[in-house]
Amino acid sequence: MNKTSTKAGRTGRITAAVAATAFSALCVLASAPAFVGSAQAASSRVAAYSGATITIDGVKYPDPLTLKSGTKVTSTSVWENSRRAEILADFRQNVYGQNFSGNYTQTFSVATTNFTNVKRKIVTVRIAAPYATVSYPVRTFIPTNQAVKGTFLMIDHRAAATDDPAQNTDYLPVARLNAAGYAIAIINANDVAPDNNSSYRSKMINAFYKSSSALPDNAMRAVGTWSWSASRAMDYLVTDSDIDASKVAVIGHSRSGKAALWAGAQDTRFAAVISNESGNTGAKLARRGAAGVNAETVAAINNNFPYWFAQTYKAYNGNESSLPVDQHELMDLVAPRRVYIASAQGDNNSDPKGEFLAYTAASQVYGLYGIGNNGLPSNTWQPALNTPYRGDAMSYHLRSGSHDLNYVDWGFYMNGDVFNRSAPTQ
Repeated sequence: MNKTSTKAGRTGRITAAVAATAFSALCVLASAPAFVGSAQAASSRVAAYSGATITIDGVKYPDPLTLKSGTKVTSTSVWENSRRAEILADFRQNVYGQNFSGNYTQTFSVATTNFTNVKRKIVTVRIAAPYATVSYPVRTFIPTNQAVKGTFLMIDHRAAATDDPAQNTDYLPVARLNAAGYAIAIINANDVAPDNNSSYRSKMINAFYKSSSALPDNAMRAVGTWSWSASRAMDYLVTDSDIDASKVAVIGHSRSGKAALWAGAQDTRFAAVISNESGNTGAKLARRGAAGVNAETVAAINNNFPYWFAQTYKAYNGNESSLPVDQHELMDLVAPRRVYIASAQGDNNSDPKGEFLAYTAASQVYGLYGIGNNGLPSNTWQPALNTPYRGDAMSYHLRSGSHDLNYVDWGFYMNGDVFNRSAPTQ
């Protein structure tokens, strides 16, 4: 028999100040002026990139280890205290958008049900923001017949999760994960920012902005909100005695993979960040454009999904070489924690070679910590198919087949010791 208890009286409460400590302070918030205007107007303010560069596959890209002042970054302290903040600020202003700035209060309540060998917790996260109060569930399934090896926090844009602990699809194998000793917590991206151009503001975003007013061009849209909401779920997980908060990996596939990378880049509480075939504005290098395989470009993603990113990003449509950042630097922001990049050979839209090149380039910053071994036998494309590679704090695989998250990928994640890494030596 299943036993259910709803802990309505046991709620967690996190004020804006505490949440800022848990999230914003960890990622060094950068201030930037908000402005409202057309993408064309924003484009007129974009200058050609003139900073330091490195060469990746014969093309010049921004150098993550040179400060804007021109000074080389030669220590982890300079990286963490100066350069990391510069890169975060550029991604916020030019790509993903600025985080919510209004004060808010966060609370959560938990409904627990015990099944055979599994405990289900439906966690309701409530955000009381300036213009509305929004709540969303975090479905959490925890094995009870063995020690928990780690927790996957999944951003799910497919609305695939149910309350059933026996669910076991290729995309979301909850029962298989629990049987292997892993907990999984799932947020439905649509519960916080619907994946729709006409309604993406209707939940969390309009809680922080007047619904009758236009958003600033540099405000985050759907993808940024999904990332932000994953960190709010993490605010709960760190309080749960059944969860080891030091072993939580944020994971997402495709558009959710973009959100997972951005969440992990900002929030250093995540022990690992797993990007499954995230493609453009995820793991793929933007400057590769269509890459000769009709891969998705910045212009294509902004035109097809105009509600995903800051409107300032549209200034780089067909103008990727002017971006002050590129996606290898997004992975750099995860260092020294584990980053796992997964691609599929037949997923031309995501440009698997572009994801691979970004991954190998990120070894530079990991090397600053003395853990630059990315696990690959060679940094030359193409690596062996269906073979997981694990380095000091970097992991990678290239699966055969098309764009998807399936049992093969999950098998690599479960068997890849993703929650641990080599200790930095510098």
